[in-house]
Amino acid sequence: MNNATLDSQICSERPKLLTLAKKFLSDDEDINDLVQDTLIKAVRYSHLYKEGTNMSGWLFTIMRNTFINSYRRMTRKNSIIDTSEELSSAQLLNSSSKNRSENKFLMEDVNQAMKRVDPAYSAPFLRYFEGYKYHEIAAELNIPIGTVKTRIHLARKELKSQLSMYADQFRKSSQAVA
Repeated sequence: MNNATLDSQICSERPKLLTLAKKFLSDDEDINDLVQDTLIKAVRYSHLYKEGTNMSGWLFTIMRNTFINSYRRMTRKNSIIDTSEELSSAQLLNSSSKNRSENKFLMEDVNQAMKRVDPAYSAPFLRYFEGYKYHEIAAELNIPIGTVKTRIHLARKELKSQLSMYADQFRKSSQAVA
């Protein structure tokens, strides 16, 4: 089957995909976005479709995976901002000056500790801290994924030993909050 025929066959499945997308989502714009993303991925990866197999099933799998990945991305994004507990300005006023000075010293110590970590270990650690996945770091630094994991572990271990003076302080403050 040539690409044009397959692409038109994929696009002819749009009504079925709309019906399926309504089971995942309720907003019409989100439904249309999901269907469009599914069709784009299907056309882009049409060379992976095996002729004679169930096209609707293949497209549904693409849609389901697209929805799950999008949901995970949104969950991660929304978990960064926690608005469940509002603090009053009186509560913030009591701790703000103390926190500002402590945080300044803490950050200086963290930066100094990072400078003492071997760059071969700190580069993967910083990428991981920024949210990159192991395989992305491995590709960027052109090293095996096992090496990335080891270097991140060793950097974390080194930083933990250099910043051990703060361990008791954090344990006490987390127990006070709980």
